[in-house]
Amino acid sequence: MRNGGKNQVVRYAVIGFGGIAENRIAREGFALDRRRFAPLQGAVLTGAWSRSDRRRKAAEELGLCWYESLESLLADERLDAVFIAGNNATHVPYALQALQAGKHVILEKPMGVTLEGAEAVTAAAAAAGLSLSVDHMMRRNGFNRKAREMLISGDCGAVQHAEFHIAGSFGRQPEERTTWRCADPEELGGPIGDIGSHCLYMAEYLLGSPIVRIAAVYEPKVLPMPVEDGALIRFELASGVRGVIRVAFGVSYGTPEEMQDQLGYEIYGTVGTLRGYGVLGQLSGHEDEPRPLRLELSRDGELLPIRPEHTENIYRQVIEEHAASIRNGNPLSGEEGVHNLRLCLAAHASARQGGVWIDVC
Repeated sequence: MRNGGKNQVVRYAVIGFGGIAENRIAREGFALDRRRFAPLQGAVLTGAWSRSDRRRKAAEELGLCWYESLESLLADERLDAVFIAGNNATHVPYALQALQAGKHVILEKPMGVTLEGAEAVTAAAAAAGLSLSVDHMMRRNGFNRKAREMLISGDCGAVQHAEFHIAGSFGRQPEERTTWRCADPEELGGPIGDIGSHCLYMAEYLLGSPIVRIAAVYEPKVLPMPVEDGALIRFELASGVRGVIRVAFGVSYGTPEEMQDQLGYEIYGTVGTLRGYGVLGQLSGHEDEPRPLRLELSRDGELLPIRPEHTENIYRQVIEEHAASIRNGNPLSGEEGVHNLRLCLAAHASARQGGVWIDVC
């Protein structure tokens, strides 16, 4: 099935079956954890492949077909689409191969490591009439959707300033510093590309305006790894609102609950402040998750807890949107992934020049 067939099920395989692919994309997004999730109606995950055969057992235990090579996966005519979840440098070459084979594509973020590569992918998808999506899953979090709704409704008044932050302990251990996220700056896997990319698209999503200028500086080095330890990123939206993003590897805030609180934001308005805790992460807000997510409105001397009306899995929504675009013959363009990568690269360019402002739109 290339396009069309509103009642048909879109068949996917995962390329790059690491821990996140298994636990978030397969078990949650594609609902292979049947104890927690009902099956998807319009999409199914049937297979997987990684460059290392070490992940084969984990895939087969979930009932997935393990492909011996990328070529054999892409040659399988039963597959309609792929979810590419390998390391960043593989995103563009794997996506181009998949599109050439006639497969629709979901790409992990960031879309690639060069702007030229990302633009080549969107051009190839458009030329082939195939659907291309990037896994900007935090926009689908029910708490974040509620926050956007409240900001649009004016619950905080006019937004004056916003701060976003994601910091974690990754990189503190020697074995973590040898992984691609820490060992190779060309992978764009340090804090700016790995977690700053989330903050950048979430700033635009929540505040309802694109980022047009960026300035960034790297944090002082304390970790023996080639990538940046962290960064402070200032941004300006087309609306004129300015904000700050802080991202970092190798930090610890004590308890798991306190660490979770570092994945969030504060949005300051003329009549109130909206704060999210744990909402810029991999959790969706399900009741059986290890730690709860929180959204709070501070206004008129009161602190009001806010909960969304519905909680849906953030990965599942990305997949269902992509599958629906295939069935409806209305392919997604992937352009938002190109824009997000442009912002990440601009942050690095600014930091290398001592924090100068760079126009991005």
